[in-house]
Amino acid sequence: MTTASAEIVALKALGFLAESPAALDRFLAETGADILILRDRAAEPEFLAAVMDFLLTDDGLLQGFCESELLEPRTFHMLRRALPGATPGG
Repeated sequence: MTTASAEIVALKALGFLAESPAALDRFLAETGADILILRDRAAEPEFLAAVMDFLLTDDGLLQGFCESELLEPRTFHMLRRALPGATPGG
């Protein structure tokens, strides 16, 4: 799993969140970000890691995203490890 592939999946995950105003609002509230921060930092690996972490806290969102991308949840977990802030083995 490369950093580049993890970033691509995280950007797709951000797009997935943007399609659900309730999920996006919750993400923004939980991260303390706002739309301007989202626009300014959307390509930063640390911010993309936060997007992936958010999906990992909600099984329904994670399942929905993985189904939409034909991606196994296990693969999503492995990709998350390629971005900053991942816990070893987690």
